[in-house]
Parts: sequence; C-alpha cells; structure tokens
Amino acid sequence: MSQLFSPHQLGGLTLANRIVIAPMCQYSAQDGVASDWHTIHLGHLALSGAGLLIIEATAVEPDGRISPYDLGLWSDETEAALGKVLASTQRWSDMPIAIQLAHAGRKASVDQPWKGGGQLAPAEGGWQVHAPSPVGFESYPNPPRALTKDDIARLVDAFADSARRAVRAGFAAIELHGAHGYLMHQFLSPVSNKRDDEYGGSLENRMRFPLAVLDAVRAAVPAGYPVGFRISGTDWVEGGWDLEQSIAFSHAAKARGADFMHVSGGGLSAKQKIPLGPNYQVPLARAVKEATGITTIAVGLITEPEQAEAIIGTGEADFVGIARGILYNPRWPWHAAAHLGASVKAPNQYLRSQPRQYSKLFA
Repeated sequence: MSQLFSPHQLGGLTLANRIVIAPMCQYSAQDGVASDWHTIHLGHLALSGAGLLIIEATAVEPDGRISPYDLGLWSDETEAALGKVLASTQRWSDMPIAIQLAHAGRKASVDQPWKGGGQLAPAEGGWQVHAPSPVGFESYPNPPRALTKDDIARLVDAFADSARRAVRAGFAAIELHGAHGYLMHQFLSPVSNKRDDEYGGSLENRMRFPLAVLDAVRAAVPAGYPVGFRISGTDWVEGGWDLEQSIAFSHAAKARGADFMHVSGGGLSAKQKIPLGPNYQVPLARAVKEATGITTIAVGLITEPEQAEAIIGTGEADFVGIARGILYNPRWPWHAAAHLGASVKAPNQYLRSQPRQYSKLFA
C-alpha cells in the first residue's frame, strides 16, 4: 500500500493523503480583493486529488502585501470576495482548503514578477515598507521604517482579526508565513533583526513577535482548528537563521499549540548559497520532525512520485508540499497514484477519463 496515499491528521483535520499543494502567489487581486482568476486557479487545483490545498500568501493589512496585486484578508470586502471564491470551489470539491496569512515587511511593495518584480516607489503605486529594523533587502532601493512596539501590537491584532475572518470564510486551517524573508522571518533572523529591545538580540527575543502572533491566532480560532507555520529552516547565509534555531522555534511553537511546521528555506538575503537539487530541503523538515515530533510538511524540488513516496515511507516528513510542479502538471496526484498503484478521488464529470490500465485509480 502506498504511504503517500494513506490518510493522516493535520491537527484536528483528517487528510485523505499526504500531498499538500503549497501556497503560490498569483499577483492577480485588486486592492486585496480576490478575482475571477482565483476561482479558476483554485478550482482546478481543488480537482487534483491532493489531500490539502493552501492558498497563496494573504496579507493581514494593505502594507503587508508583497505587491499591489496580492490577496488580502483585512476587511469585510476582502473577506466576502475570498468567501465567494471558496464557496464556488467547494461546491464541486470536498478537498480541504487552508489559507496562508502573511505580512511581507521589507520585501513588500514590488511589481508583478512578469513585469520585473522590482520594488515600487510610492509614486509608482507602492508604499513605505516596514521591518524589525531599518535594514533593507539588498536589491531593493527603498529602505524600511523600523516598527515601533505599538506597530507590533497592532500587527499581532491584525493577524488575529484575519484569522477570525478565515474561519468565517470557511477555510479549514491556517498557515502563518514565517519563511522566505517576509516579516516574521525578518524578526527571527539576526541578518535582518538588529533591534536592541525585547524583540531583538537573543533567540528568545527574536522569536517573541512570531510566537505572539501564534498565541493571538490560536486564541481567535476554535479549539482543535489547525494552525501551523511555514518557516525557512535556514537562511543559507553564514551567521543567519539556521536549523538549530528552527528546531528551537519549532519546540516553542509546538508548546504554544502549533499543529504543524511547513519547512522550506532561504529568501531572506541575496547572499544565500542554496545547494539546489532534488529533495534539497527535505533534510531540514526531517531534522525538525526528529527533534520535536511535530507534524511536518517537506518541500524542495519534489517532482517524482517515487521521491514523495520515499519521503513519507521513511518518515522524513508527514506530508510533501508540491508547488510549481503542480502548476506544470495540475493532475500530479492522479499520475502519482497511477504510478504507485493507489487511488484518488476524481469528480464525477471526469470519471470517464480513467485510463483502462488503471481500473482502480478513481476511488
């Protein structure tokens, strides 16, 4: 029996298999409001047979967007738009859909990637960016303003408010974005956090803001509702955030009620040296899982069914995250199930597409 296609718990949520569609920004919202593109994009991914779909980084305030075209969940209007997309998708699919709540910090106010992705000045439709310290991202020309303690308290409340909106909208779980150089990662890493107050310096201090966000979100959602973190297991930079600190953070997050850690890497510094290759970030997830026992999602150029099966079968992680690979092949779970002799759920409208040689593919 395929381990990849065995059920497993994510907090209080039972997933049909171990395939997670990881968040992928679409840069297609208007003033934070979801568009028809999101209905199309999420709709076809929700028919893929994966166990869970996590939608893209969704900002908890306008200044927290990566670009002016990012999704938001900070108002009744943004909540209603996302709720409408979710309801339309779930009319045709019972796949659980989670949301990633985020704030971009110093990496905010950039253009769409297909337009170069450069940082936008306020006169170009951008805004003043914020960060733990006035230390800018290396390639961006506009330096951030350091957040005050009042700003930090306001942002903790903003994450909690967005969490309440996510529950009302019908999302099945929440992932807090503490990876890829965005705001919570900026607080965690000594490369970007140069504060000399209780939010900077020691590891305990640098973890304070992300853990406060977790506490506030945990208090805002129902008991048993799955909440976890996306973290960068390492900055891939000497003297930066590393695996040892990631394990310490995972221990602390688990003790405060986090249900899972979604472990990737990098994104904080242009000086990063990433050893790209198949499964290159899986050892980070394995180390977090072994040290803490928390449920983990592994990522990192996982493109083949055998890779994913081996990761789950050997216990390196509890779930595998597929992102760009499933954009390229939106039926990746179907093909993986066929290859591994497993079954997936397909919509009634597609049942007649089952290949003759895989007579038990569609459960």
